[in-house]
Amino acid sequence: MAGKTLYDKLFDSHLVRTNDDGSSLIYIDRQVLHEVTSPQAFEGLRLAGRKPWRIDANIATPDHNVPTTERSGGVDLIVDPVSRIQVKTLDANCDEFGILEFKMNDHRQGIVHVMAPEQGAILPGSTAVCGDSHTATLGALGALAHGIGTSEVEHVLATQCLITKKMQNMLVRVDGELGVGVTPKDVVLHVIGVIGTAGGTGYAIEFGGDVFRNMSMEGRMTVCNMAIEAGARVGLVAVDQTTIDYFDGRPFAPKGEQWEAAVAQWRDLVSDADAEFDAVVEIHAADIEPQVTWGTSPEMVVGVSGQVPNPDNEKDPVKVDGINRALKYMGLQADQKITDIKLDRVFIGSCTNSRIEDLRDAAKVVKGRKVADNIIQALVVPGSGLVKAQAEAEGLDTIFMEAGLEWREPGCSMCLAMNPDKLGNGEHCASTSNRNFEGRQGFGGRTHLVSPAMAAAAAVTGHFIDVRELI
Repeated sequence: MAGKTLYDKLFDSHLVRTNDDGSSLIYIDRQVLHEVTSPQAFEGLRLAGRKPWRIDANIATPDHNVPTTERSGGVDLIVDPVSRIQVKTLDANCDEFGILEFKMNDHRQGIVHVMAPEQGAILPGSTAVCGDSHTATLGALGALAHGIGTSEVEHVLATQCLITKKMQNMLVRVDGELGVGVTPKDVVLHVIGVIGTAGGTGYAIEFGGDVFRNMSMEGRMTVCNMAIEAGARVGLVAVDQTTIDYFDGRPFAPKGEQWEAAVAQWRDLVSDADAEFDAVVEIHAADIEPQVTWGTSPEMVVGVSGQVPNPDNEKDPVKVDGINRALKYMGLQADQKITDIKLDRVFIGSCTNSRIEDLRDAAKVVKGRKVADNIIQALVVPGSGLVKAQAEAEGLDTIFMEAGLEWREPGCSMCLAMNPDKLGNGEHCASTSNRNFEGRQGFGGRTHLVSPAMAAAAAVTGHFIDVRELI
């Protein structure tokens, strides 16, 4: 009998039953809630006269709509009426149903995919869901985690189970050693450039090889966060000592004898040596340089030393059409050097890159430098109150502010234009977020996805530059 992949182990250990139509019912250990996709779910419970089946399996925080500027005045001072009512509704629902919520001014509040891991609320070997596609982030913890829709949020609240379909297994193996200045964000952007935004469709992607074994937990979360941009609902990294060390002492992690028992079980959360994958992608670390997206899909990405593609060099008519449309929207020319792209704003934050390691990387680049004159605004938005406190204890906030960057309160911020942090029409932004779709950061906004170090380099030069020239 062939060995099992990590995904198969996680799925099979939570399988309640397999249905005649090929779908499966799986048990969910933890649901994370936020203000955008939960109001209808709670209302559905109310209308049906139901209560959450397991209250302590849920945890909540507002993140998408919260302002990142000074907010001591509380929820009532949120300017946008829709944002204000969504945050207030989450507060009211969690109070009514008895669900633990880190409210807007709680020091533990943050982006759901940053807050949940740092609390130890998603443990290795568990299943986790959230009404947000980037829940794939949590697969870095050795957990089976993915986003769900609002009706499914209600279903999980009511039953603690989810109807889903088992995926196939893909292994993305990156071996070798990354060069100086090449970060986890560059790795995952390169992977997406290789396999495309549909390359992982129908698969759970496990990231393996030297590069991911040597990566920090923060880096692994960045990579798994963007598995969804490669078409996969799930990204995974096997449990190792790095994973175990990360959880030691976290608020929700087991203690004492339970900790020892848990660790013993977690060590098996790896793909067996003889496990068979349905697809394998192999990439050499030496081939990866700092990456920049030029277009309107994460697969439209090149190394910083490269140039914007020319549609005349492409034979596929669908790709030609895509390139032409992206060039028009982004206001770029075919064959234009990436380093010639001028920028208007810089955003360092989001569930992809707002952890302490990301902020340290950015601070190293801007230290002793100043934001370029043509940059209208450069934002640094920590992923949680705890990340913010740690960054301030290390003096990173002072480094950013002395360089002319704005230091903000935690939240999703400019990732998705659901709060006051937005791009103007036609503005170019170096962003550490995960999506560069048309209008994603504001109507007519032009998003270029990069690592925190590359974003910081762009902030102080006013255009894209190979960060390795500055470090």
